[in-house]
Amino acid sequence: MKDNTSNLRTGWCGMSINITPVERIARIGVGGAGAIAGAVLLASAATALAVVLEVLLVAAGLDLVVTGALGHCLLYAKLSHVPKSLRS
Repeated sequence: MKDNTSNLRTGWCGMSINITPVERIARIGVGGAGAIAGAVLLASAATALAVVLEVLLVAAGLDLVVTGALGHCLLYAKLSHVPKSLRS
C-alpha cells in the first residue's frame, strides 16, 4: 500500500495535518457546542443512564475540538485517508 502521508505538512507537534481547514473549523464549532451542551445537560441529569450519555457527549465534543485544533485525526491516519485538497 502506498503511503500518502509522506508529502503532507506537519503541525506544531510533528503530526501530519490530515484535516482540511474547513473541516477543522467545523470540528471545533460542532465539538465545542456538543461539549457545552453535554455539560449543561449534565448539571440536571436525573438518572445514571443520562449521566453516562452526557459524559459521552462531552467526551465526543472534546475529541472533535482537539482533532480540529491539531489538524490531525487518528482515525483518518489509521485508514490512510488524505483529502484531495491536501495531496500534493
